[in-house]
Amino acid sequence: MTNRKPIFAEKGAKPAGQYSHAIVANGFVYVSGQGPHHPETGALPEDFAGEVRQTLRNLEIILKAAGTDLAHVVKVNSYLSDLGRFQEYNALYSEFFPTEPPARTTIGCQLNNIQVEIDCIAVLPTA
Repeated sequence: MTNRKPIFAEKGAKPAGQYSHAIVANGFVYVSGQGPHHPETGALPEDFAGEVRQTLRNLEIILKAAGTDLAHVVKVNSYLSDLGRFQEYNALYSEFFPTEPPARTTIGCQLNNIQVEIDCIAVLPTA
């Protein structure tokens, strides 16, 4: 028997493939990559800033379903379709992690009709 619990956030965007929104294991929450589609409407924000903010909100929804939040995130992997927008991305990201930000890696890559995707690892709060 493993200490592994899949999380499917009822209010989260439907996964685009065969994966869980997150997995809880050994006190950590491993959140799958999230994009900027609105979880209720599927709408894509009109600009880069909107995509970044919606993607981070989508992470928040899944973290909440798993019993944690952005304050407990320890590692973020960010994927940008255009690394030339790194400074803009960093400023938007700072709205969600204003102090004591988690460790982060930012990678430039090809994304499928979106400009940003983000995954993360968080710890569960101690009681």
